[in-house]
Order: sequence, then C-alpha cells, then structure tokens
Amino acid sequence: MSNTFILTETIGGVRKIRLNRPDKFNSFNREMALQLQAALDEAAADATVRAMLLTGEGKAFCAGQDLVEVMDINGPGIDKIVTEHYNPIIMRIRTIEKPIVCAVNGVAAGAGANIALACDVVIAANSASFIQAFSKIGLIPDSGGTFTLPRLVGFQRASALMMLGDKVGAADALQMGMVYKTAEDGLLQEQALAIATTLAEMPTKGIGLTKRLLNESMTNNLSQQLAREGDEQIVAAKTYDYSEGVNAFLEKRKPVFKGE
Repeated sequence: MSNTFILTETIGGVRKIRLNRPDKFNSFNREMALQLQAALDEAAADATVRAMLLTGEGKAFCAGQDLVEVMDINGPGIDKIVTEHYNPIIMRIRTIEKPIVCAVNGVAAGAGANIALACDVVIAANSASFIQAFSKIGLIPDSGGTFTLPRLVGFQRASALMMLGDKVGAADALQMGMVYKTAEDGLLQEQALAIATTLAEMPTKGIGLTKRLLNESMTNNLSQQLAREGDEQIVAAKTYDYSEGVNAFLEKRKPVFKGE
C-alpha cells in the first residue's frame, strides 16, 4: 500500500499498533481500515507477540470515519465501510485470543470510540473524550457500539449517550465503567505499555480462553456458562503455563510463563 496509515513496533512481547493519520485526527479511510486488519492478523499469527497495544498518533485517538470518503461517489459507500472496514476490525479485536490494550490518547469519536471500547483493557489520558457522534449526522452507532456500550454503562446511559451525542470526558468514562483507568497525558503510553507488558508475561493460553468465555457470556445463560467454564478449565489445566504456575507457587518462586 502506498501510504502507511498504521505503524507497528514490537516491544518485548507486545505489538504496539498506532493509527497514523494525525492530520485527519486518525479518521478512517478504506486504506487505513484494511491496514489495521492486516496489522491485527500479523500480530495474531506471530507466536512471539503475546499482547497488543492499540493507540493513536498525534492529538486524537480516532475521530471515526473520514466523511470525505463517505461522500465520494467513487468511494466504497456506507455498506462496504460497515461490512468490510469496521465489522472485521471489531471481530478481530474480540476473537483474537491475545489481550488487546487500548491507550486512548485523545478524542475517540464514532467508530473510533467503539473500536476503543471493544478492546480488553482500556486506559484513557485525562484529556481524552468519547463521543457517540452518529446521531449528529443522522446515522446509527456501528462498530459494535449498540452491543458493547450498554453492557459497559447500562441501557439508560447508553441510550442517552447515543441519542444525544454527549461528549464524555475521561473522568466520567472511568466513573461509568467505560474504561479501566485513566492516566496523566504524559504518562499514558508508559502506563499502557506497562499493562500490556504485564499481560504479555502472563499465561497467554489461559487469558485467551478467558476472553473466549467473556465473549460467550454475552449470550449464554448461567447453566451454559458454567458448563463452558468446565470445558475450558480442562483445556487450561493441560497447558505448560498451568504446570509452571502451580510449581512456582509450591516452590515459592516467580513463575516464568511461556504462553503455551
């Protein structure tokens, strides 16, 4: 691809992925969306990568969709934008069985907000904000927003935020349960990387199974979920990292997990 709208680097066991259209507040066009999908696929397939960190270049995390592309008669159109750009990104974030940390470094609007909220652990800079901007232009929330947000903040708050399009600051997002924690702007990347590094050093298979069960809990009843926990606990108990964790506990030493 001619432009690099996604930047990646590997730091230890962490693959850092940066949205890179800072002059457009990291709003998505087709090329950037496809590059992000490819970057997620590459990180998922790389056995040395045991956690990911998603963030944005410049002042914004992501302002959502580039509306210039939407209005271009030769552009992909709304249907392809939803089905070929955002839906595949959300499905990758939720189904890749490695932890994905999101460092929200500025405004996260529209699809940008919902991509952030789909990640496993979200940390926001104190200056960051979240906006369900869709209603302002007559659209409905996409990128899994109508699925994710009510489960994070409750039906009433999600309904109000989506219909009114209110801006939610980092402190309020923390209070509502939208994010895991907040950080001083200058410390965000350091603290987010520390979280991702901790996760990368933990039992990757067990964390992946946990993520799988959290996904299933969205639609299972209690009986089904208990049964699935039993199934996956058996799988987890056969991993190297389970054996290492138990032996380290009994030997009173720090475990050295391999992600196997």
